[in-house]
Amino acid sequence: MFAKSWLFRLPALAMALAALTPATGAAQNSDKIRVGMTVSSTGSFALASQSGVRGVELWVDDVNRRGGIDIKGKKYPVELVKLDDRSDKQMVTRVYERLIVDEKVDLVFAPFGSTLTAAAATVTERLGKYMMVWSAASDDLYKQGFKNMVSGTQMPVSAMLRANMELAARQGVKKVALLYSDEPFPAGLAEGGREQATKNGMQVVLFEKYPKGQKDFSTILQKARAAGAEALVPTSYEGDLISMTRQMKQLDINFPYVFMVYASTPQFQAIGADANYIYSHTNYHPAINWKVNAGMSREQFAAAYDQRFPKAEFPPDFQTALAYGAGAITEEIVKKAGNTDAAALKQASLDLSGKLTVMAGPYAIDDTGKQLLMPFPVVQLLPGKGMVPVWPADVAVEKPVYPTPDWNKR
Repeated sequence: MFAKSWLFRLPALAMALAALTPATGAAQNSDKIRVGMTVSSTGSFALASQSGVRGVELWVDDVNRRGGIDIKGKKYPVELVKLDDRSDKQMVTRVYERLIVDEKVDLVFAPFGSTLTAAAATVTERLGKYMMVWSAASDDLYKQGFKNMVSGTQMPVSAMLRANMELAARQGVKKVALLYSDEPFPAGLAEGGREQATKNGMQVVLFEKYPKGQKDFSTILQKARAAGAEALVPTSYEGDLISMTRQMKQLDINFPYVFMVYASTPQFQAIGADANYIYSHTNYHPAINWKVNAGMSREQFAAAYDQRFPKAEFPPDFQTALAYGAGAITEEIVKKAGNTDAAALKQASLDLSGKLTVMAGPYAIDDTGKQLLMPFPVVQLLPGKGMVPVWPADVAVEKPVYPTPDWNKR
């Protein structure tokens, strides 16, 4: 696809100007608002990325069903422009430049995850485009001085495991093992988890990184068991977590408490009974219903998803909810700004902080664009019941099963 890059078709002078001149846009000067984003067709981010884009597509459908985004009394339909990034950060920079220079989008949604978003942000900042983040949670991302980037719905990794570690401590866990893939999001999540574990009086007996792409986790799992860990918390993506679960069963390695970030996704739960008793977190569940003032409610969203994707392999998950919520927040930001100039959108993002609630939760950001709210309740996968909220108490519908039964007693 990129064997002959689109860049080579541009005259040298035009390329130079495009690289040096910020591209600004004003919604009222065109008949529609073009929103760009990339989706991963392959690679380690494919499942999560594709879950997310379905949420954005539902937002676009809902906006256009209502005639478009209302700006100063006129409605502007939204056109979504999607390109493939193949989970590759080198490709991300090329395709975001293509979205802005060739496709002339008015604003962009970030790709999935901190790794790809950091790469995309170097382009959007250079070319002066506003970027709405729906999944990137690395705290370091918001320390780099990006002026036009806002996290609509994804809370930072430093706080993401707070509820999980609170619950583990309440269950009597004293020793925790944290394993993480050598990537920004898993590493940041593990670091935040270590801090939260310590705050809750637990000892981190193993804090270990493994290389991206590793398939055999037997040694690191045995190391966690040998360290006396009562809680295993691997902070990786679905593929790694599925492999770890299967290898724990094969090796008969047991921990009283296992928390996996992506165990709440339908893709993970498709492994069947092996997923039972694992803890996870989500902000998309029938028991979690915020009083929204932007976008659809959870019930409306669920009905819209079934209608739009009747043959989808998986139902919506928290990533779908985060991406949809980011869309609903973007709509309010554009309305507030009155145009799609990056600086105006960033100011509108700050002006609306603390004033919006979408189905994924309440929205609030700091000056760097980092999300401050959007809490993740803890769920546990229970036999015959599926994913059940167990913490905090105000959303729990079941008591957690602790300790987890050994593999040979299930």
